[in-house]
Amino acid sequence: MSENFITLDKETRPFSLKDMAAYQDHSVVSREIIRKPAGTMTVFAFDEGEGLSEHTAPFDAAVYLLEGKATITIDGKPHTVKEGEMIIMPANKPHALKAVTRYKMLLVMIK
Repeated sequence: MSENFITLDKETRPFSLKDMAAYQDHSVVSREIIRKPAGTMTVFAFDEGEGLSEHTAPFDAAVYLLEGKATITIDGKPHTVKEGEMIIMPANKPHALKAVTRYKMLLVMIK
C-alpha cells in the first residue's frame, strides 16, 4: 500500500473531508490528513468568531473552504472566503483567519 494515501482503520478508502474535524464550541479543531517531506494537508473546524492570530509561514499555503464563511487577511488585506472557494496564502506574508460563521477548511502547505 502506498503511503501517499490516507489510511483509516488500516485500509485505504474514500472519506469525507468535512467529517475529519468536528466543531467544538469556542474552539478551533484540526486534524492532519497527510504529512510528507513535500508538505501537509490538514482539516480545520472553526467555531463562529474563533480564529488564528496573524502569523507567517515559510511555505505557500492553499486554503479551501469546505463549508461556512471566513475572513482571511493576507498582508493586511481582508478577503471574505466562502464554501467552495480557495485562496492562496503566499510564503512569508503575514496572514490571519477569523470565522464569520462556523467553517471548515482544508489547508494544503507546499514546502
